[in-house]
Amino acid sequence: MLGCECFCWGRRESEIFYPFEEPKPFSLPSPTPQWPPGQDFAKGKICLGEIEVFKITKFESLWSCTLRGKAKGVTFYKPAEIPDGYFSLGHYCQPNDRPLRGYVLVAKDVSALKVSYIHGSISNSPALQKPLGYTLIWNPDSHQSGCGYMWLPKPPVGYKAMGFVLTGSPHEPDIEEVRCVRADLTESCETCEMILETDSSFSKSSLRVWNMRPRKRGMSAKGVCAGTFFCTTDHSSGDELNIGCLKNLDSMLCHMPNLDQIHALIEHYGPTVFFHPDETYLPSSVPWFFKNGALLYRNGKVKGERIDSRGSNLPSGGINDGEYWIDLPEEDNEREFLKRGNIGSAVLYVHVKPALGGTFTDIVMWIFCPFNGPATIKASLMTFEMTRLGEHVGDWEHFTLRLSNFSGELWSVYFSEHSGGEWVDACNLEFIEGNKPIIYSSKHGHASFPHPGCYIQGSSKLGIGLRNDTDKSKYLLDSSTQYQILAAEYLGDGVVMEPEWLQYMREWGPTILYDGRSELDKIISHLPIFLRFSVEILFELFPTEIYGEEGPTGPKEKDNWDGDERC
Repeated sequence: MLGCECFCWGRRESEIFYPFEEPKPFSLPSPTPQWPPGQDFAKGKICLGEIEVFKITKFESLWSCTLRGKAKGVTFYKPAEIPDGYFSLGHYCQPNDRPLRGYVLVAKDVSALKVSYIHGSISNSPALQKPLGYTLIWNPDSHQSGCGYMWLPKPPVGYKAMGFVLTGSPHEPDIEEVRCVRADLTESCETCEMILETDSSFSKSSLRVWNMRPRKRGMSAKGVCAGTFFCTTDHSSGDELNIGCLKNLDSMLCHMPNLDQIHALIEHYGPTVFFHPDETYLPSSVPWFFKNGALLYRNGKVKGERIDSRGSNLPSGGINDGEYWIDLPEEDNEREFLKRGNIGSAVLYVHVKPALGGTFTDIVMWIFCPFNGPATIKASLMTFEMTRLGEHVGDWEHFTLRLSNFSGELWSVYFSEHSGGEWVDACNLEFIEGNKPIIYSSKHGHASFPHPGCYIQGSSKLGIGLRNDTDKSKYLLDSSTQYQILAAEYLGDGVVMEPEWLQYMREWGPTILYDGRSELDKIISHLPIFLRFSVEILFELFPTEIYGEEGPTGPKEKDNWDGDERC
């Protein structure tokens, strides 16, 4: 844990003086275009039922805390330029080592008084209410004006606070500062990224600050991030949050993009995917894979069946019960030809769905490769290219664009990296041709990364693990033009026709077990003795799929089809 220093300020002619440079606001490389006409997409505000919310991205800075001996610190902000009729739900916080890139939602009650049943009695209950007061959660030892004081609103009975309030003095905030939300219009939330952790050298109690997100997330989840932060003192975990997220009760989702707007979004933001210069196993379209010899096998039958280009003879629906799988042709030349893919036929397969209660749109882009190549192991200064370890037939990888439904702005990109992945804010992406991010696909494994280089899956500190090498090359896919929309369920039946092969829920490659451990033991025998023990431990943590061949299931069988990305 790190100590911190408080920077206090005084006002002169309405200026606030800091001993450091505040983060500058971030903007995408190019302006966003005028989107095709639709309902309420990118109109700046979203109706959640009884509450209408407006996204604020302009802030007034309140207080900064810098970690001792580190460049990184955080700044707390209050929303600025709130439109008439809207009310703040809490303040905002972010690290100083990145551009000012965040938001808070301000809320407006758009309902007439609703009769609700609260705690056994009938009462008229507006959607928003002033807090009854505030509880002081944390303050620095210094009681000077201008230092940070953290307050939790006290909600009336039947209401919940949505965020914390920070002041520069020990005086309790005005009850007009924020509004609380009626409990039935809220969802439970959880902490995610920790923003700040101080120690007791700065105050009698430490301060821990987190970002928040709805506890339930996914295509059908209703939780909406208010953009506020959560904080605790000392070593409490933050598991039981005394504040909530908003809930979207508008089932029509009129603020989601229509089909014309989806095409415009993909054409404007569609990433360029670069494969490694030494990539052997390139992507293809699914019909190309079928037409060039892929076979469907059924348990108990020796011979495989040719698959037609639409996949109409694949078993549809059901579960992955091990009864069926896809494999390459038996003849060696045909197998090798199919393994290498056909990038000229390849497209990005797109699934469009609501995220975070429909306040964002997720555009999930799937890449299909007929074959996943063998792994490369890095151990200290040595690199070992495996001959078989990590191989499997059929490789489905993906990345996800998250777009704000308030503005149509690209907010972040999720990079799927084998069994995990990470969200990367737009301010940390590489762009090409305006607002199109660059996706780097790793050699042989096809995992997605935001920048070129060598990523180690294992221990980057020790330099031991699976190598994921990425770089630009002539092998690329421009998803802004080379795409096919697979599904967008919220648009209703018949708007997007799902291809027949998408209903195949079994494996896209056979399961072949072999002694992959013996290949790793050969690596260990070539290492210096002082490294062998560390390598042994790390190899136990490697994903199980590298120890044998197991074909993946298709996009619709993945957890993130209905759910949120794993992070």
